[in-house]
Amino acid sequence: MTSALRSDPLPPAKALPGVLHLGSGKNFQPDWLNVDIEPRWRPDVVLDLAQPLPTSCPLPVSTDRFGKVELATEMFDEAVAQDVLEHIPNLTQAMTNILHLLKTGGMFKISVPYELSLGAWCDPTHVRAFNERSWVYYCQWSWYLGWRTHNFHMQRLDFVPSDYGQQLIQAGKPQEEIVRTPRAIESMYVELVKKPLSADEQVAVARYLDSPTASSRQP
Repeated sequence: MTSALRSDPLPPAKALPGVLHLGSGKNFQPDWLNVDIEPRWRPDVVLDLAQPLPTSCPLPVSTDRFGKVELATEMFDEAVAQDVLEHIPNLTQAMTNILHLLKTGGMFKISVPYELSLGAWCDPTHVRAFNERSWVYYCQWSWYLGWRTHNFHMQRLDFVPSDYGQQLIQAGKPQEEIVRTPRAIESMYVELVKKPLSADEQVAVARYLDSPTASSRQP
């Protein structure tokens, strides 16, 4: 018996995008890997990022566009979450997952409603709003979350004004006053970069986490 040989080569596997799109919903991006908890939006991957992901081994997932792939640590150059984080109940777990999935030096681009905006609480599925201090525990105080090797560095934080805020800007009001004025800031745009902890920082974190009273201080 002879076996038939293909005269045409198999098409090459489509490369997995370097950008992880969280909560893609209706905003499906063809050049990114789209992830959403709701299958009705037909994302590339149906996944709840508020649940723990394996950190020591890849997570196999099936996609229509890329076939079977494995989500692993140090995998993505960039992650994007536009109007998503305010919907996630267990945000610390989701941020931990993103930290693992991003490459060292990778960027997490975030848009969230500001706490004094009308948009912060008009959506009944929102579980939180944000201000400029909402990122401290993912950066300087990441030891409190048990992060031993990496954390985030805030590279950028922009306040996005509402129409009312634009009027205050045109009137010459200082930013400090505008930010504290209800309905003046609609949202924030934040860029966080994954960075490794220094050797001294890792020693300090280990000393804190491995102390006998550490369990009582964990969130």
